[in-house]
Amino acid sequence: MKIFLTLLVTLSLNLVFAQSNILRGFLYSEKTGEPMAFEKVKVLDGGDSSVVTGAVTDINGFFSIPKIEQGAYIIAITSLKYKPIYDDVVFERASSIVDKKYYLEERSDVQEMEEVVVSAESKQKKTEVLMSQIKLDKKGIERIPSVGAENDIVGAFSVTPGVVTTGDQGGQLYVRGGTPIQNKILLDGMTIYSPFHSIGFFSVFETELIKSADIYTGGFDAQFGGRISSIMDITYRDGNRKSLSGKVSASPFLAKAVLEGPIGKGLNGGPSNVSFLLSGKHSILDRTAPLMYPNINDGAGLPFNFTDLYGKITVNSDAGSKVSVSGFNNTDRVAYPAATIDWNSYGGGMNFILVPGSSPVFIKGHVNGSRYETSFLEQNAQPRTSSIGGVDVGFDFTYFLANEGEFNYGVNLGVFNTNFSTVNASAKSIGLEIPSTEISLYGNYRIVRNRWVVQPSFRLQIYSTYSTISPEPRLGAKFNATENIRLKISGGRYSQNFTSASSDRDIVNIFNGLLSAPTNVQDEFINEFANVREIDNGLQYAWHAIIGSEFDLTKKISLNLEGYYKYFPQLSNINQNKIYDDNAQNANQPDILKKDFVIESGQSYGVDVLLKYNTDRIFLWGVYSYGLSQRWDGFMYYFPVFDRRHNVNLVGTYLFGKNKDLEVNLRWNLGSGLPFTPTAAKYQAEGFQGGITSDYTTTNPNFVATSLGAFNSERLPYYHRMDFTIKKRFEMRADRQLEIIGSITNLYDRRNIFYVNRVSNETIYQFPFLPSAGINFKF
Repeated sequence: MKIFLTLLVTLSLNLVFAQSNILRGFLYSEKTGEPMAFEKVKVLDGGDSSVVTGAVTDINGFFSIPKIEQGAYIIAITSLKYKPIYDDVVFERASSIVDKKYYLEERSDVQEMEEVVVSAESKQKKTEVLMSQIKLDKKGIERIPSVGAENDIVGAFSVTPGVVTTGDQGGQLYVRGGTPIQNKILLDGMTIYSPFHSIGFFSVFETELIKSADIYTGGFDAQFGGRISSIMDITYRDGNRKSLSGKVSASPFLAKAVLEGPIGKGLNGGPSNVSFLLSGKHSILDRTAPLMYPNINDGAGLPFNFTDLYGKITVNSDAGSKVSVSGFNNTDRVAYPAATIDWNSYGGGMNFILVPGSSPVFIKGHVNGSRYETSFLEQNAQPRTSSIGGVDVGFDFTYFLANEGEFNYGVNLGVFNTNFSTVNASAKSIGLEIPSTEISLYGNYRIVRNRWVVQPSFRLQIYSTYSTISPEPRLGAKFNATENIRLKISGGRYSQNFTSASSDRDIVNIFNGLLSAPTNVQDEFINEFANVREIDNGLQYAWHAIIGSEFDLTKKISLNLEGYYKYFPQLSNINQNKIYDDNAQNANQPDILKKDFVIESGQSYGVDVLLKYNTDRIFLWGVYSYGLSQRWDGFMYYFPVFDRRHNVNLVGTYLFGKNKDLEVNLRWNLGSGLPFTPTAAKYQAEGFQGGITSDYTTTNPNFVATSLGAFNSERLPYYHRMDFTIKKRFEMRADRQLEIIGSITNLYDRRNIFYVNRVSNETIYQFPFLPSAGINFKF
């Protein structure tokens, strides 16, 4: 029935939108055969060559220009970087579809030019809402100072407005008052449950393969769902379709290799229709640290170890449709004497793009399956474990409308099973295994009229396991007040299934477990407004409201200001007050003392400021974020462990030399102290191993217990750190390139806290002054 309804809607929309001439097609790189994203395609009048209409290619190199009247036109694709393309096209009927395919060839005589060029980016600013959204590509990621002489996307995430990081180790990001589990990380449409390694400088992603990375810190439209805080949407390249190429690199932190190329030969010397990508990286810090950094960890080095493997095969059709099959395996382990963390993630899937010959619809789909497992063993404490496995299937449909408008809709089905086990501060075991099913439907309509961009959207999130339907209306709008000033708003309702298995009692959270929304929660919740609500499950909800403005102060300087408010009417958390088992014997005990999980509410609000200065040689990025996060647990307000009032990130890049082959990067981060719960006392506790017959007068206490102070009543010291990177590039024959990199992490040797064991009082600090060097070779 659902398939029938989807086909019926598709047919109906075909009839609505197909009554006009449509020019569509793909742009590819002549050098590699890769799709060319965000390039402008213009349609000129065949008589006087005036601009009639146009479009910008999407991430797949696809463009679609509707509402073209009958007649003769010229297709113009011009850029400073590529040789111009001009092509004639004639629409002989009132309604037809014309498909084109072009290959852009790089200019050999590109000159540095300071004149104003209307770029695809400036066009997007005027035709898209772009609320709380940062767009990055491989070049943008490489501007951030590298750690261990290796660039990684985690560096770009950590300098995004509204993002708070726990620092060098732990790899956790908190976005505008949301927890890590409330961030959705996508790789080519596939959810990555643990994107960051325990050594927080590195993610599971390979920078060399990244085509684009879009970071949404709030107010995102209905295309994205299943999380209530943020979306990080990462897209990989398809692979070189013309020749074999790759990259190898090594540093004291890790060694890695990337290989890509065609499978088979293309017709008439053109690109092959099949390409592959392979990448692998492995940390070597556990072996190099005792030699290179003998002063760290009492000469034992740094006990981090991780491995990331990725592979992808893409099959392209002559008409532009394609199918990609990919797989990954990521492992991570950190083993300090006081705590050991292990996790393993693996999976794979298929993505496809379909361009029907007789329909204006653009279809994308995916089928993915993955599993994530993690464990945390802390000295003098019981182990914590967590796992998730599941399958995700989705289809997305897009119609391109006149004036850069779009209509998108889609359907997604996810089936998951989560299992976890932990203990709370009272040493009570909490364990749960939950299978769950999610179905989502969405529609998203972007209208561009005069100075306005309006984008209403709606998502229907169906949690069939909990017999719950979450309607989620959302709205974004932008007003182009002048050529250089734009005002924007966005907001909506959001929901999610998953809950964190982390404990807020940890001074720093380093256990990244997760589970489906629990049902073992209290029956009623009294919110901060003294309203009593009945509770059925631990699904989480949020409302976003954001207002902002964009200013192009000069041709090179831009300023973005945003104020946000997030209200969380329902959050689920581990019950730290549990002292009784939830059984018939304790039926008269209050829920708050026996349930595994509790319902909370909360709010977060703040202001983010982003100032950018960009020229041919200089790139400056300045971020200031003020934020306040507060939670209500049914009895009192408290500040969660990620509540950071002030956060500053300053990034600078300069290119030296005639060929701009010497690059210097500098980054400084300052963050005010995060809250934590102090330890009030320690004592020898009796475990009553013999049950009610135990004689505490004759047995010896067998473990150390702690008594906690007021919850999150104190703050860690300010966190700050400066990083420095210098790169020298050597161009060689046959498109080969050698790059030598030097870096210093924590330039002035600031001692920032990473972890404190409550029982032993052992403190582990984040990285000290850490010089490094690396080399990479591209071919």
